[in-house]
Amino acid sequence: MAGFGTSVGRPIYGRGPSPGLRFTVYALLSLTLMYLDQRARWSERLRYGMQAAAYPVQVAVHSPAAAWHWFTDSFSTRSTLRAQNLELRSQVNALQLGLLRQRALERENEQLRELRQALPPLVKKWLVAEVISVDSGTLRQRLIIDKGARDGVHINQPVVDGFGVMGQVAHVGPWSSEVILITDPEHALPVQITRTGLRTIAVGSGNADELLLTYLAANSDVRSGDELTSSGLGGIFPAGYPVGHITGVRREANQLLAQVRAEPQAKIDRAREVMLIEFDPANPAAPVKP
Repeated sequence: MAGFGTSVGRPIYGRGPSPGLRFTVYALLSLTLMYLDQRARWSERLRYGMQAAAYPVQVAVHSPAAAWHWFTDSFSTRSTLRAQNLELRSQVNALQLGLLRQRALERENEQLRELRQALPPLVKKWLVAEVISVDSGTLRQRLIIDKGARDGVHINQPVVDGFGVMGQVAHVGPWSSEVILITDPEHALPVQITRTGLRTIAVGSGNADELLLTYLAANSDVRSGDELTSSGLGGIFPAGYPVGHITGVRREANQLLAQVRAEPQAKIDRAREVMLIEFDPANPAAPVKP
């Protein structure tokens, strides 16, 4: 049974405002907030604060992915740089090797030009040979070259470089030959002092940078700096070919012979290539056979 003064199904307490009143209040509140936001920019400040508060959370959420991308990018970049460095190093090595080869070819061409220009006009044939072995002891001064009988090399054939006389062929094989140098103790070369025309014999000392003139009298007109050339005697070298220059003269009162030393003009201990030459026997400047 319903109580007195009440409607059926409606409670006495707890009745709220009507929907129209609520709508009016919310509308006025919204308009007020919109007006204040337009004047004071409260929404932007609120948004700014919320972004500041949310930044640590965003960083924490994004950090693992960022760290992974940084790691992979760094590894990829290092690998790329390492590969590029290796490629650049190989290119630099190839360029350096090519430069060395070019310089070697230039030096070789220069040496060949010097050798060819040093030949006297009476030379009818010449052959360039490469030094493949050196015997530079005090008792032997020899070279092994890569030309032999198959190339037309013969015993006693003169050997020179672009600066002067080096020696002559002592032994011939099919593909190589042995050259006895003018500094070998067993070698003797007829020479002439250019300044005075005095003839003598230059003997090897066993030292690559020294010749001995052991047959000059103590009163001979010879001094340091005098140039030595081949005298044309002996049947091997023509007259006037460079041999060396005198570096020291010593005279003693109780000695009949002077002690004279000379330095070879040819690069005895540094030559990598030599030239074997043949002379025209009909030429008046050809070596005189003994």
